[in-house]
Amino acid sequence: MSRYDHIAYTPSVRKAQEEMGSATAAGRRLREPDGGPEPLTGDAADFIRGLDGFLFSSVSESGWPYIQFRGGPPGFVHVLDARTLAYLDVRGNRQYITTGNLRGDDRVALFFIDHARRTRLKVFGRATAVPAGEDPVLAGRLDSTRTEGTVEQLVTIRVEAFAWNCPNHITPRFSQEELADALAPVRGRIAHLEEENAALRAELAGRRGDADPPSP
Repeated sequence: MSRYDHIAYTPSVRKAQEEMGSATAAGRRLREPDGGPEPLTGDAADFIRGLDGFLFSSVSESGWPYIQFRGGPPGFVHVLDARTLAYLDVRGNRQYITTGNLRGDDRVALFFIDHARRTRLKVFGRATAVPAGEDPVLAGRLDSTRTEGTVEQLVTIRVEAFAWNCPNHITPRFSQEELADALAPVRGRIAHLEEENAALRAELAGRRGDADPPSP
């Protein structure tokens, strides 16, 4: 992750690390040369494909950061290759803050988090947002898995660097689908036990009926 550190550890960050006592440990990560944009590993690519949302951060011309959430079915963020992510952007509240920011500065940060597995991935990249009609072939490819809604743009991110984050303080949370999968065996067992109980109750009722004396 040397590329990520070289981007993130600015002079001001290094000074803060010195003040907070982490400069030595952080400095070891800077000993490796910055080899330029680093490709995603297979694990990172699979992690991105498996998520149903992420946070997208851009920066305005006035220097203010802006974060928005992008969601869809798992796989709506397509890993085109080890250096390229892309997805079809659908109509939202029509503020177009991120779209405008990208026209002034294409540098972005993406934050992918899996609450259930307490795992998160940070990505630096350079993004573009163009009308989907400008690249109908790619738009058709991205349409195979996408967010529901009216498609407005094709967003492409060229990956500069990435880093896995520690699991500290991530509260485990589960989607309905994840809970359904996890609870399926339990629900199956409960259904089986209910059937057994019903059969036993019927058998017991039958035995009681046989034991009752005949009516006078």
